[in-house]
This record gives sequence, C-alpha cells and structure tokens, in this order.
Amino acid sequence: MSSWLKRQINSFEQYTIDVIFGRREDVRATLFAAFLQGLSVLFNGIVQARLWLYRKRILHDQPLGCLVVVVGNLTVGGTGKTPVVEKFARALRDRGRKVAILSRGYKSKAPPMWKKWWYWLSHTSEPPPRIVSDGKTVMLDSEQAGDEPFMLARNLPGVIVLVDKNRVKAGIYAVKKFGCDTLILDDGFQYLPLKGRLNLLLVDKTNPFGNGHLLPRGILREPIKHLQRASYVFLTKSNGQRDSELEDLIHRHNPGVDIIECAHRPQYLQRFGSDERQPLEFLKGKNVGAFSGIAVPESFEKFLRDLGGHILFTRRFLDHYRFAYEDFVEIFSAALEKKAEFIVTTEKDAVRLPDGLPCPVPVYYLRLEIDIIRGASDFDEAIDRICFPKTAMRIS
Repeated sequence: MSSWLKRQINSFEQYTIDVIFGRREDVRATLFAAFLQGLSVLFNGIVQARLWLYRKRILHDQPLGCLVVVVGNLTVGGTGKTPVVEKFARALRDRGRKVAILSRGYKSKAPPMWKKWWYWLSHTSEPPPRIVSDGKTVMLDSEQAGDEPFMLARNLPGVIVLVDKNRVKAGIYAVKKFGCDTLILDDGFQYLPLKGRLNLLLVDKTNPFGNGHLLPRGILREPIKHLQRASYVFLTKSNGQRDSELEDLIHRHNPGVDIIECAHRPQYLQRFGSDERQPLEFLKGKNVGAFSGIAVPESFEKFLRDLGGHILFTRRFLDHYRFAYEDFVEIFSAALEKKAEFIVTTEKDAVRLPDGLPCPVPVYYLRLEIDIIRGASDFDEAIDRICFPKTAMRIS
C-alpha cells in the first residue's frame, strides 16, 4: 500500500471516529451520521438474528471439556482488556492451571492468500493456529501475531498463546497439543461457538457505551440490553467513586450479577531497547513528548500529567496503527525542536516499534497493571470466586 493511500484511509477513519464522537457538526457530518445510523440498524438486525440462531440451537456451540473464561466487552476498543487478560492468566497459571490464551489476532498479518486457496483446492485440513508462544519461547513478532497476543506472550512465560479466527479449532489444538485445562478467550464476548463459558464483561466506567448507538454509528457491538449475557461485570478505569446510575443500569438488564470494580495503575517506565527501568517518580517535573496509537489516548496522556510530567507535544494515531519511518522522523524532530528530555508511549505501541530503531531522544513506555478496588478484597479473591467456586459454576 502506498504512503498516499495509507494516509487517505487513515484520514477517512479519523473523520468517521470524529463523527461518531460528535466532534464534527457541519452539514456533511450530519448527513454522514444519518448514513451510518442506517447501517447501524442493519447491523443490529444481523446481531440479533445470530444470537437467535444460537438460542434456538439452529447454530450449535461446542463443548471442549475444560474451563473457558471469556474476557470481552460490548464496545470496540478502550476498556483496558489486555491487562485484565494478563492478570487472569498469570493468577491461573500460578495456581497450577495449564492456561492457553486464544486470540483472533486483530490486525495481525494474515497468511498469504495462496495458502488458503491451496488448502481449499487440495481438500487438506486447515492449517493449525499460529503459535505465538508455546509457554517457553515467543515465536512470532507483533506484526504476525497482533499487538495484544505478542504483548501477552512476552509477559506471560508458562502460558500458551495462540492466534486463529476459529477459536474452537484453536481451543481443541491447545487441549490436545499442549494439554491445556483452561482457555482464556481474549476479546471473545461476541464469539458464540464455544460452550460452557464464563463471560467476564468489561465496561469502561469513563465511557460505558459511547453514544448508545451500534456500529458504525456508535461504538457498541451489541445492544446494551445484552449485559444480560455477562456472568460477571468488571468496571474498568475507575477513580474509586461509585456510579449508582451505571450500576442500576447493569442490574436492570442483569439482576444480581456481581460487579467488580478495578483501576489501571501505572507501575514503572521501561526504556525501549534496553533493560533500563525507571520508577514513576522519574516523570515528575520532566519535559516530555508523548505518542500513542490506542483507542483512548486521553487516558494515557492523563496518566503522564497526573504523574507530574510536562507534555510538550502529543502525536495521536489510530488504534493498532503501524508506524512508518516518516512518523518517527516527525516525532523525533518535534522532540528535538521542543527540547523534550524523553518521549513516552504505551506498552501496546512499544511492541510495534521496529527493533534497532535509532532514537536520538530516549523512548520509554508506561507499564500498567490492574488493581481490584471494589467487589473483592484483591484480584486473588476474584479469581477464586470466579474460577474456583465452592458451588457449581455460573456459566452463561
């Protein structure tokens, strides 16, 4: 893809996001919003029809004979899902479970089309899932695996990480090939073919459901009423203050569901391409630049300011954006011009930086982890309640 075409596509995607979030108020934006609303009605019909087919057993879900924990959301992007998946996987691994994380590998580099045609023409079995990590070695990079699977594989020794759009196939492979007894579906709330699942639904407390519209007019993948499919609800990005209105809405659609509130806590700064690690106090009073390609860049930038950093400039890219050489030229030029002491990005963005990137200004990424602040005394208690209940498991 040419640089010009890539810029045009990114520009259109950014314009669409601006319309969804009400940042554009001109006539063109109003007409485009109406067009998107029509598509949302069609999308809603498809979502409802699919769920109806599974409920009526016209389409069948498949049991795999092991614990299946789904971590997902009703919206696209920005709920802080990956740290929750990581923390669950680590806790289950430490309790002796043989854990595999199954991901679809969003925006990962797909296998060549000729391979797919070859399997179809030769009537041979489908290729196995891509092994990002066999629990000992990280075997794929972020481009081949996807950002989140690569990051999880790098941070979770002893945990299997597989990528495949067909999570049933990946689950069977994990059980047979690696002897896994626990499967975690990363971003799997809308993946219905697996039976016997605990649905952990994440809701971003700072922006629970966007403008209330389904894709592509809003950020909802399913109607809000589908909160009823959650086994547990995790409120993420909490500031510690209760939101009774949001909790009432959740309980109206899913009476009695357990709500567990958690916060994303910065842990330290890790320098890119180095073992150097700095405490959070390192940011205080420093003049820094910031760049990110995530769904909600405002939350990342707020962390930096709250930690005492003076942000001289920011560069925001689309979620999962693949950085080009020109982007780094611009970022480092801005840093040198404004005399930034260093540049900060997110951990998810850091996995997309090319190895050996020459950095005339030091680059660090901010490491985040999850803390439970209400609904369980700590994360270990939440794990025990959800995955090791004394009574029969609640599954959706």
